[in-house]
Amino acid sequence: MVQQIRRAALSVHLNIAEGCSRKSGAERKRFFEISRGSVIEVDTAVDIAHDLNYKTEEQLQTLGRYLINTFKQLTGLIG
Repeated sequence: MVQQIRRAALSVHLNIAEGCSRKSGAERKRFFEISRGSVIEVDTAVDIAHDLNYKTEEQLQTLGRYLINTFKQLTGLIG
């Protein structure tokens, strides 16, 4: 599970970077959408970790706020 979270988190960054390098707005949007999907993947994995009692809700609150903020920012970039 840790490897999957790391892979998805890295995907968020890499797709933002690649999207920023694209000239076409449609291409940028596509990479930002992929990045946003990776945010959801991280969020889902964190929910599963919570359900399996690997972490408490209190331990995950800060991460949850970061995920929501990142999702909102990507939504704004997708526009």
